[in-house]
Amino acid sequence: MIKTTNALRKKYPNSENYLILFILSIVWGSSFILIKKALIAFEPQQVASLRITISALAFTPVVLYYRKQILWSKWKTLLAVGLTGSAVPAFLFSTGQTELSSTITGILNSLSPLFTLLFGIIIFGAAVIQRKIIGVLLGLSGAILMVVFAEEGGASSNLAYGLLIVLAAACYGLSANIVSFRLKDMKSLHLSATSFFLVGLPAIFYLFSTDFVQVLQTDDYALKSLAAVTFLSLIGTVAASVIFYYLIQKTSALFGSTVAYLMPIVSVFWGLLDGEFINLFHFFGMGLILFGVYLSRN
Repeated sequence: MIKTTNALRKKYPNSENYLILFILSIVWGSSFILIKKALIAFEPQQVASLRITISALAFTPVVLYYRKQILWSKWKTLLAVGLTGSAVPAFLFSTGQTELSSTITGILNSLSPLFTLLFGIIIFGAAVIQRKIIGVLLGLSGAILMVVFAEEGGASSNLAYGLLIVLAAACYGLSANIVSFRLKDMKSLHLSATSFFLVGLPAIFYLFSTDFVQVLQTDDYALKSLAAVTFLSLIGTVAASVIFYYLIQKTSALFGSTVAYLMPIVSVFWGLLDGEFINLFHFFGMGLILFGVYLSRN
């Protein structure tokens, strides 16, 4: 009886898992407006390397304390998670947002579950379940609808920059699958700390090879931009990544990735408060996205 109950809990995420999903959507949905504010003073590469550097430094004490418990034999897999789940998307998002609004960026990020599903099936041999596919495609349709009717407000339609965000979403989809299929038994805190630690050193060297210090000393908005990146790193990256990896280890890569369906709702409202464009089609798209989350549940 106990085994059956546990199996059902694993198959159908409980209220705790949905609460985690909701919290992550708030935190990560706010990340796009923070990137926008960080870009006021810093170059996109500086914003990205700052984000990785701060996160890596915050995780360093964890790595040192648990160094004997960390599965260093899996360092290549952990490095892959660090690159696809954090480092590469950080550079892609900050670069993409030089031409795209935070609203549109948040919407395009909702492609992550589609890539999660595709990578899970093609690379990792995940089971094909019709309901999940319909849910992902329905959510994707809502995201596309929002993109199509978002252009009127002056949001950039630059295809190249939009593709950067799509590539970042693909990275997230790959990372979620690596964690779900290759690192299921590793503690989420160890996983997050080690993956960031491995990509942190190159980010630090790159950051100080730029004019970061000069900008910090001369730009009037630098401290505010630094505060935005710091909050993004400590809350939106360090704390949220631990929670996210814990969630997908408990459920699945696809369920965890559905946070990307909720994030646009948060990013749209932040964009609205910051003067970005929004219309009724956004709300209709949000409805499709939420229904897609429901169908894509595990």
